[in-house]
Amino acid sequence: MEICKIKFIAVDMQYDFTRPGGACYFPRPCTDFIKSILLPALSERGIRIHEIIADYRQPRPGDPRDICHPGEWGYRSEIPDEAKYDDIWIKSLNSPSWTRVNAGDPDGAGGLPIADHENFTRWLHKGIGIPDVTKIVLFGLTLDCCVFCTAQDLMFRGYDVLILEEGTDTRSGDGIEKEYLLNKPPLIYWAKPIRWDDLIIML
Repeated sequence: MEICKIKFIAVDMQYDFTRPGGACYFPRPCTDFIKSILLPALSERGIRIHEIIADYRQPRPGDPRDICHPGEWGYRSEIPDEAKYDDIWIKSLNSPSWTRVNAGDPDGAGGLPIADHENFTRWLHKGIGIPDVTKIVLFGLTLDCCVFCTAQDLMFRGYDVLILEEGTDTRSGDGIEKEYLLNKPPLIYWAKPIRWDDLIIML
């Protein structure tokens, strides 16, 4: 039997969410943790990251925000190129299974969000591996929205999902809210929280 692998997925670590001046910025402790502790530790171990980012241009039914435009400052990621794989998945809604025509293309008009479950599954199998031998560690933004939806999508595909406690925050950045969400239903049905001190022992 193949030895279990641990793979990392970053979710929506884009300037519109992470930096002052970003359209959806709130001060969130996880951003500093990711940049100052997590990324250097993974780099030292030769571990690269898989990344899911957002193309949240309009049209987006149910959400009037017009953010994370490809080619613009707010679309840029905190994850440096050398720390991640080139094959980035670009979503158009909170669930990563939804993308769009011209996703990530600054010169092409963004189409309506479309469900692309088959290609998202292929992306996972190619880069992450099959569920039976892979644990996924999620980190990024936000725990009460896109990280939450990603955990659910991954669990439905059979993956064992861990959420790095120090590596995520809620939209508000409130620590009490985060602690509650990490340890109560419904999130615990789809993922398990793990602290950095425990995770680093596994690497």
